[in-house]
Amino acid sequence: MKDQLRQKFVEKYNQNPSAIYFAPGRVNLIGEHIDYNGGLVMPCAITAGTWLLLAPNNENVIRFSSINFEEETTIQIQKSYQKVGSAWYNYPIGVFNELQELDWLSGGLDLLYFGNIPIGSGLSSSASIEVLTAYALNDYFNLNQDKLELVKLSKRVENNFIGVNSGIMDQFAVAFGEADKALVLNCDSLKYKVVDCNLGEYVLAIINTNKARKLEESKYNERFGECKEALAALQQEININNLCELTAEKFALHSHLIDNDIILKRATHVVKENDRVHLAAKALSNGELEVFGKLMYASHQSLKELYEVSGDELDAVVDFCATYEHVIGARMTGAGFGGCAIALLKKGYEEDFAKRLTDSYVKAIGYPAAIYIHQIGDGVRKLVD
Repeated sequence: MKDQLRQKFVEKYNQNPSAIYFAPGRVNLIGEHIDYNGGLVMPCAITAGTWLLLAPNNENVIRFSSINFEEETTIQIQKSYQKVGSAWYNYPIGVFNELQELDWLSGGLDLLYFGNIPIGSGLSSSASIEVLTAYALNDYFNLNQDKLELVKLSKRVENNFIGVNSGIMDQFAVAFGEADKALVLNCDSLKYKVVDCNLGEYVLAIINTNKARKLEESKYNERFGECKEALAALQQEININNLCELTAEKFALHSHLIDNDIILKRATHVVKENDRVHLAAKALSNGELEVFGKLMYASHQSLKELYEVSGDELDAVVDFCATYEHVIGARMTGAGFGGCAIALLKKGYEEDFAKRLTDSYVKAIGYPAAIYIHQIGDGVRKLVD
């Protein structure tokens, strides 16, 4: 892969790259739409991801190009940058915008990106690009920012430059992921622990519905606002900063403060999903995969009925998985509104699962899904020869 990318870089810029970096995508095993509510999430990095090759130029410009997209751009080095439309290169430009206050860039750069994460699939292609760019620039120019600062910077890009009110989970998992491990991350304190993710006789299947969604054009920000409304109602009686500070029992005592049925449904999902992450971490640590699988199904049902971020495509996948005897758990992953689902599938049944799911999905939706078997991999890093 590296040799092929080097050749592409030479063809594009007529020089060899000075360095190559990689950042993975991620899946969230459980704990959805609670990262921006201060809750616990359980993501892991995957082996699919994004590569960045870079080299300096003497023209005082930054060139952004990608093997995946025809769109490319060249910008003059300046003190700040603005988002331009919805092009992919807004994500790395946003990182440059955040880093400019360090006054570090004195010459131009040529950059070439390549990714094998399906765009708009919910596997965090945007966070992968953001963290990759921040990590590469920090390493290449010796900016001395630690990895957590780069994660926070990348989140600011997503929130302020791109305009999506997401939490910090995606960027954190992309940066701190470890092979064969899940991260149990407190999105309020940013404290986390690593849990062995020994799937034993099962593999993690990722099912792309092939219904792409752009978060800034979806109801994601609407859900963010609904949770803020629920929090404000509860704060009339109790002193909390985030919904996920509440246990299900304490929430039940104060839920009467929320007089809007839709807002109540949103808050109920958030509180109960947070509890599910605690139970899932315990189950995974103890190797109780069937318990973990049941929690995955419960999570999806809550996201479908209470948070209403699923859809026909994701439901068709999970409904099939519930009838397939060699799957013990499945759920949508990511923000929803399309994108991907995940399933715990017994080894040896990958081909049968793919065929039968495809047949079922085409019958229900009208076009095929894509099925991937990915390993749980390491976080962002520089690639060495």
